[in-house]
Order: sequence, then C-alpha cells, then structure tokens
Amino acid sequence: MSAAGTNWITDLRRDFDRVFSSSKGRTHVIRAPGRVNLIGEHTDYNDGFVFPMAIEPEIRFVCRSREDGQVRLTSTEMGQKESVASSQNSGAGSRNASTDYRLLDSQFSRPLASFSLNEKIVPLDKHDKDAWTNYPRGAIAELIAAGIPLSGMDVLLTSSIPLGGGLSSSAALLVGTARCALALAGLTMDPQRLALLCQKAEHEYAGAPVGIMDQTIIAAARAGTAMLLDCRDLSKRFVPLDAQELRVVVANSLVKHDLGAGGDNEYAKRRRQCEEAVRFFATPPIGNPAVKSLRDVTLQQIDQAKGKLDDVVLRRARHVVTETARTARFAELLAEKKYEQAGDLMLQSHASMRDDYEITVEEVDFLSAEAMKVKGVYGARMTGGGFGGCIVALVQPRAATALIEHLTRGYADRFGKRPECFVTTAADGASIVA
Repeated sequence: MSAAGTNWITDLRRDFDRVFSSSKGRTHVIRAPGRVNLIGEHTDYNDGFVFPMAIEPEIRFVCRSREDGQVRLTSTEMGQKESVASSQNSGAGSRNASTDYRLLDSQFSRPLASFSLNEKIVPLDKHDKDAWTNYPRGAIAELIAAGIPLSGMDVLLTSSIPLGGGLSSSAALLVGTARCALALAGLTMDPQRLALLCQKAEHEYAGAPVGIMDQTIIAAARAGTAMLLDCRDLSKRFVPLDAQELRVVVANSLVKHDLGAGGDNEYAKRRRQCEEAVRFFATPPIGNPAVKSLRDVTLQQIDQAKGKLDDVVLRRARHVVTETARTARFAELLAEKKYEQAGDLMLQSHASMRDDYEITVEEVDFLSAEAMKVKGVYGARMTGGGFGGCIVALVQPRAATALIEHLTRGYADRFGKRPECFVTTAADGASIVA
C-alpha cells in the first residue's frame, strides 16, 4: 500500500485512540463500500435479476475488542457536531446505555452509543437519537443468533457515502459492523452467508423489508466488475467494466429517502402490491399455481391481465417483469461492449420506474433527462429504492467532467441547490485493511 493509501489509516487510528484512549489490544481497520445499481430496481425481492457494483465511497471502521461485553460506537460523520464533557469511566459497567460515554472533541459528531452483549439486544425507537445503531445492533444480534462467539468492542467509523442517497450506506454499516466483530473473533464467514445475515438484521432491526442485493454486492463485490445477481438462486456473474472505456457518474439529488419508516411507507407498499400480483397470477382459472414470484410471470400474461387485475397492481407487476428482462440483457450487452444499446435499456428502466412503479421524483427525473444532453453519455437512470436519492450514468471517461458540470449548473438553476456528483469505478467488497 502506498504512503498516501496509509495516511487515512494512521489518521483514523489516531482518532480512535483520542476517543477510546490508548490501551492494550490489537485494532483492526475495516472498509465497507457503498453500491450503485446500474439496472434492475425492485426486482430483487421478486426473485429477479439485479446488476450492482461496489463504489469507491465507503464506510471505514476502526475496532478493538472489550472484555466486559459492551459494544460502544461513534461516528465522525453522522448527526450534528457537539462537544460534551464527561468522565472517561462513566457507565463502564452499564448495559444498553446509549449515552454513557460522550466525546470530548467537537470534531466528532455525536456521543458514544452503547449496548451490551450480556442481555437481549433490542432495536431502538426510530425517533431515538441513537436509532442509527439499530444497524450495528442487528448485525451483532444476528451473529450471536447464528452461534458466533463474540466479544464486546469499541468502534469508530467514518463514512463518505451520502446518507439517504440510495447508495446503501445502511447495508455498508451492517456488513462493516459484522466484519469488525468477526475480525475481532478471529473468524471469517462466507460472503453470501454474511449477506443473508445482514439482510435479516435490516428486516428485523431497521424495519426495512429490503431484498438481498445490497448486502450481497457489498460483501462479495470484485474490483473492476459489476455483478449480475440472480436473486432466486443467488448465482453470480461478474462482468468486467473496462475503466479505459467507461466511467460511472453518480449524481445525488439531495432528496433523502427513508426505507425504514415503517410498514406503511411507499417501499413496503410496493412489496405488498407485488405480492398481490403474485396471488393473482398463481390463482386458477386465470393464474397458474406454479407462479411463486413475479420472476415466473411473462409479459404475455401481463397483457392478458389487463382489465382483470387492478390497474395499479398490474403496472407494478409490469415494471418488475420488464425490468428483470432488461437487466439480464443489459449484462450481456455490457459484456459485449455494446454501450449504446445498454444505455438505451437504462433509459427504458427509468421510464418504467417513473410511470409503472412510480418511485421517482421530479429532481431525479430532471437529472436523468439532463444527463442525456451531454455527448458521451450512454444512459442514465434513477438508482436505489426511489423517492429521492441518486441517478447513475454510464459515460465515456472524457465525458465525466462535462456531465458533472452540466448537471451542477442545470440543477442549481432549476432547484436552487447543487447536486452532489462523483465519478467512480467498480470497487472491491468489504475487507480488512489493516
């Protein structure tokens, strides 16, 4: 690793010692990337295909084991900056205390949050100021439920992934926390098993009924490739992305979404509508009992259901069926370096999310349309769960700067704010750095 590459490790370890004080015990440095989905939205929980890649923005962790069963966490990025003095030893023997320890330096963003492995780990109310720790709580609780012997730990983390931008900061937090706990236990875990464990944690501790895509790509990504993931059997195909020919540009609309807002949020509603469609297509005499998910439904069946199935539910199903087909074809085209045709599929995907699944907002529609006005852009679409977040664009390397400048100007003129834009190549999955 180059000197430049080690600077952040040294800095983060120094900050860790300032927060938790220097003491015996080896520290580990872990990274967990965000992800962007090039195509295949809301297909994962319908047993379809998705095509994500890990991105360069990531969450970085420093962790060290503890013998008292306490898990103590803080972040340099989440929440409002504050400086609160307290005793370094306050609450040392407490359990599930969320504010026993507080930071002494205002550069850090929040007091330490803590919970204990010596009692049942429960999620916090979503309005609790430490509700962000439901992700680490869930990851640790699921590891324990899987029979993994864990110690307590101190964790400092910092993130460059935009929160609420649809780039899966939540899954990165889950996978990264689990990798910290496993590293301190001297253990490893198959990436797919780890992904399934973290998915369950997000369901039960964050209240977000997410599919398996985010956790899988963050745990199992390979640098320089995107992953075609079959969400039915979890088989994977890694498709190279030639950095000499392609760049991926992400533009954050700054419209934040929250997939964990409860059972009545729009994300959960879409899942229920998909389940309603499956019941229709699986029920005779119109349906076929062999249909287990929308993966089993054809476009011909969608056409035949017009006038028989609720129109909104029908449009939701049509998006999933067409998106699954688009995603499989997109991977083939990208592998064949047919970038223009692959870009056309991205545009079709965005239109389907806008018109059939109804998960885009004005800001991401604007960014997607504006991106296509720049020469060298093959395709652009919303990425992530929807209702805000980011667009992703597939571009020629020489077009990346021009695209960012165009989007920045146009978005500021239209909405009075600057989108957060960055260029990325395909990164590696979560790993131990030091």
